[in-house]
Amino acid sequence: MSTSQASVEAVKPAIKPLRVGIIGFGTVGGGTLSVLQRNQEEIQRRLGRPIVVTDVANRRIEKINVLKNEGIRIHSDALAVARHPDVDVVIEVMGGTTLAKEVVLTAIAEGKSVVTANKALLALHGQEIFNAAKQAGVHIGFEAAVAGGIPILKVLREGLTANRIEWLAGIINGTSNFILSEMRSKGLDFATVLAEAQRLGYAEADPTFDVEGIDAAHKLSLLSAMAFGSPIQFDKIHTEGIRALQSVDIRYAESLGYRVKLLGLTRRTPKGIELRVHPALVPANCLLAQVDGAKNAILVQGDAVGPTLYVGAGAGAEPTASAVVADIIDIGRYLSEAPHKAPTAAPLAFNEQKEVAVLPMSEVETSFYLRFPVTDRPGVVAELSRILAEHNVSLSALLQKPGQESGGIVDIIVLTHCVKESAVHAALAEIEDLAAVHQPVIRLHVETLGG
Repeated sequence: MSTSQASVEAVKPAIKPLRVGIIGFGTVGGGTLSVLQRNQEEIQRRLGRPIVVTDVANRRIEKINVLKNEGIRIHSDALAVARHPDVDVVIEVMGGTTLAKEVVLTAIAEGKSVVTANKALLALHGQEIFNAAKQAGVHIGFEAAVAGGIPILKVLREGLTANRIEWLAGIINGTSNFILSEMRSKGLDFATVLAEAQRLGYAEADPTFDVEGIDAAHKLSLLSAMAFGSPIQFDKIHTEGIRALQSVDIRYAESLGYRVKLLGLTRRTPKGIELRVHPALVPANCLLAQVDGAKNAILVQGDAVGPTLYVGAGAGAEPTASAVVADIIDIGRYLSEAPHKAPTAAPLAFNEQKEVAVLPMSEVETSFYLRFPVTDRPGVVAELSRILAEHNVSLSALLQKPGQESGGIVDIIVLTHCVKESAVHAALAEIEDLAAVHQPVIRLHVETLGG
């Protein structure tokens, strides 16, 4: 190197690292630090500057005392990180919706961009948070809040940006998918598989959010808003869980060429968008139906590209950390390229939103699987068929199976053509009053997913 070159190198300013504070040091927080440290050289090459974790907050500070040995400031007060002048980006992975909301809004008010994996927080308070971020000119990254390690928000925001999204459907809760997969492959009932899922760590001690579809609804509210440019509308999602599912219906579905999955589905229609989470029969030859275990999968239909499928780990320390770190890098790139430009069309949040009506569930048109436990006597099938026909419910398949109970009870299983939800409800209300029909009558949606 010549003397002049050496002098130029000597006066080059040092590359300023992107300083990150992590709030919450559980599974995802620990995974995020691990990924940032293990892949620091690769991350610096891609971003053009290093990312350094300067601060970590955790309610139980004794859990993070060891981080002091790595030169990281530790805090028991989450707001201390949100307000710290030497933190550029705040990573919120503490969970909950009360203190987490205060932390995120405080960071935004301090002019800091935020990355969060907190789908419940965004489903309930996302509009307020995104509006505050836009006013402050900062970013909100939330890839990790939906489907863990699958970069589905980046797909919608960038990869499919030329498309008009027509619909998307996904397996977006790994716990429920594990339970349904085990019920199908082993013929076990829901309670038995749930206990096994809890033993293996797939399900929480209180599994309500997972098995009642609430977690999937949180994620669907964000996916739908990204896909259609609409506000987050969690409160308008029709939500059904899997707790009431019986192994016999999973077995019957298999014999008919279907598998049962808990789907989150949003579709654009002339009257509004559909927003629904519920178990559904999916054709067994559909790739989505073949995604088993705790995996997530999302099928997106674009007008130009057609259907595309994205499959991967929907939870876990490092799959979720992968999404968190990707958002940090995206924010770092923007701050490096345009540090003084307010993100009027922020690449990590929503652009200008438009009000979009949500179609009432009664107006949604799908096909149905119906199972009627009935007394085995002449004329029962004719009665069922007559009532269904009177409500314009046409049948695509009908079969009879031995009942699950003794006493001359058989199961009549029906698949319908596409029909309004309200018509099926009206027909079932009349059918359930028949003396020959025993409870419960089982109703499940059938989704062909463009097939």
